[in-house]
Amino acid sequence: MGVIIAVVGMCGSGKSVLTEYLIEKGFSKLRFGQITMDKLKENNLEINEKNERLTREKLREQYGMAAYAILNIPKIKELIKSNERIVLDGLYSWEEYLVLKKEFPGMIVIAVYASPETRYKRLNSRKVRPLSNEESCSRDKSEIENVHKAGPIAMADFTLVNESSLENLKNNLELLFKKTENEKKTK
Repeated sequence: MGVIIAVVGMCGSGKSVLTEYLIEKGFSKLRFGQITMDKLKENNLEINEKNERLTREKLREQYGMAAYAILNIPKIKELIKSNERIVLDGLYSWEEYLVLKKEFPGMIVIAVYASPETRYKRLNSRKVRPLSNEESCSRDKSEIENVHKAGPIAMADFTLVNESSLENLKNNLELLFKKTENEKKTK
């Protein structure tokens, strides 16, 4: 089996930056949240925080807390056929983590951490779907309490702190990437 890296972290922590870095290194990307966007489109719903949240919650009611893992396993298996290196963007719940670790025991989980203050500034100024501080805080609470998002972050194989510059994060990513490549060679 190839290398599967799941990127976890709270909204605005820098998961997308890490994912884009891995894509530059030849990884194929599977974005878990694409399922939400596809469902919104399918139901002719406007893309906004409220509709996204309701859709996520409805999918989890229908499939359980491991919904996004369950719905993405066939896509992951298909990607493995065409690329040995895959990055999963958006693993959220503890239950998803457990399902994926069982299905893909060699999966590496990388958490990206940034403080709420730093994340909320980023979320407030992003060009696509900006969030106010209140919306960001509400989303955090909902994801921790209702989605069980803290588990995969706590159990990550590696954690990167993303509080300073983009350049610093990329340097840390390069060091981490070299470390995981070396570990893979020694196994």
